[in-house]
Amino acid sequence: MIKVWDPFVRFFHWALAIGFTIAYLTEDVLTVHVWAGYLIGSLLLIRLVWGVVGPPHARFGDFIYSPRMVLTYLRDLPLSRARRYLGHSPAGGAMVIALLIALSATVVTGLIVYAESERAGPLSPFLASRTIIPPPSDGQGRSRRRGPGSEMREVHEVMANLTLALIFLHIVGVLLASFVHGENLAWSMVTGRKRDES
Repeated sequence: MIKVWDPFVRFFHWALAIGFTIAYLTEDVLTVHVWAGYLIGSLLLIRLVWGVVGPPHARFGDFIYSPRMVLTYLRDLPLSRARRYLGHSPAGGAMVIALLIALSATVVTGLIVYAESERAGPLSPFLASRTIIPPPSDGQGRSRRRGPGSEMREVHEVMANLTLALIFLHIVGVLLASFVHGENLAWSMVTGRKRDES
């Protein structure tokens, strides 16, 4: 067994999972929802820096593959003939990028909605002069009438749901790759260690 995932990558992975879960489940508890969003945004900013200066398997250059390699891996994995990678596989790397983009879009749209509807947050000096979005009125956190900025609220919700769908695909991929390669990939993100085959 050798060390693959550094402490920050492992902390980032699990803190992001917890932060997103809290944010997704607390849409109607604004303070908790907002602080979970701030946590996610902060983690994403640090991860972007770590993807450039971190250890080898944390760097973007280690897990950004060509679309052809990603498609080949996705084709070969269910056939149990996909190559094993010590770091992220091509599909795993593509999923990391997709999740980083989706989460970033969710955070940015959330900040815009927060600034417009509550006149709060880091974007409020730039957006608070706009008309305030009507408060939710249907008991489910969604405004019944369409007011200024309601489109951005909808984009925010779509991005959050897209992120949830990507997380589901990520979990399915981890389970399948764990089975095919005979290793517990989720546990390796706890311990930081994977089997060395060199």
